[in-house]
Amino acid sequence: MKGKRIGRIVFWVGAVYLLAMGFVVSFSAKAAYRDLSFEQVNRTPWAHGGPLLGLWASAVPIGAILAGVGAMLSVCAKRSRIWLFGLGVFAVLLADILVKWRVLPTLGHFPPLFGVAGALISLSFLAILWLWARKRATLEGPAQTAADLQLTGYVFLMVAMWTLCGDLSRPYQKALSELPPSSPVFTVVYLVLGWLSLLASHYASARATRE
Repeated sequence: MKGKRIGRIVFWVGAVYLLAMGFVVSFSAKAAYRDLSFEQVNRTPWAHGGPLLGLWASAVPIGAILAGVGAMLSVCAKRSRIWLFGLGVFAVLLADILVKWRVLPTLGHFPPLFGVAGALISLSFLAILWLWARKRATLEGPAQTAADLQLTGYVFLMVAMWTLCGDLSRPYQKALSELPPSSPVFTVVYLVLGWLSLLASHYASARATRE
């Protein structure tokens, strides 16, 4: 019981940090970077490389890790798994932060890495669909609806990955580097629809379990 209570506290600390710092404060930070020059921004509390900007930039990743750890604590997951999850995800995040703060060497563009990563993501997606289909065949009623929504979310996130690939690689493509930036609207739409589909899937699964 105590572990569940601690888990809920950790979850809400992470959720509040994620939402308050990651989104509410974003209106102030983004306004500064949108309306001021780089030199002017560096004379504000949102100076590039400053502690406040660092807290804001890491709010969503750290908030997500805390929320995830809190969720695992609240369901009494094994401590070894909680430590593996928390430290494993944080290690990747820490490497990213240290590179951005230039504590570690800045990583340049390495095309083979993007090719390998794209192949791994695509193969993982297809493998997930294969496993999904085998499990879907064993389900009935509301559980099938939950599975179908899950599949919808996976597909939208895969499409979002593809559009992100194009947006992120454009500056490194000589023939495309001089073109104006493309609109990110549909990338955002795919991401939102993907996450909403997964949320609906989990909700439908929870209702099916209760029934």
